[in-house]
Amino acid sequence: MNILFVCTGNTCRSAMAAALFNKIAIEKNLDVRIESAGIFALDGEPASNEAVIAMKKYDIDLLGHHAQSINTELIEKSDLILTMTKAHKMVLEQSARGKVFTLCEYAGLDSDIDDPYGGDVVEYEECAEKLYNALIKVAEKLGNS
Repeated sequence: MNILFVCTGNTCRSAMAAALFNKIAIEKNLDVRIESAGIFALDGEPASNEAVIAMKKYDIDLLGHHAQSINTELIEKSDLILTMTKAHKMVLEQSARGKVFTLCEYAGLDSDIDDPYGGDVVEYEECAEKLYNALIKVAEKLGNS
């Protein structure tokens, strides 16, 4: 299964979600391929410093991350697209009908993943924890299907 995580700039939330889910998928032996992208990403941008720091708590190195813009090819090759907010989902629904959900919606939670951009490391760590908790539920759902 090809899973695409989408946020705004692909330097914080979707980058962290993809890295976290990759780690969870390996631990749970899920057969998935994971990518991330941003609706308004600047191709090649690195992950934010705070995201890099927040991921260290999970023994994940985000230094090699490079942002990429969402495009038709990514949408077409994805089986499941998980966005960070309802607004991101609305942008993609037309071109990804039937395979786009908010991360929290797919995990059975009722919220969005708020953007920590511009915040301090604590806000990024809180975002990472929220992502992790939702992603564990996604892994359980995919493992049972």
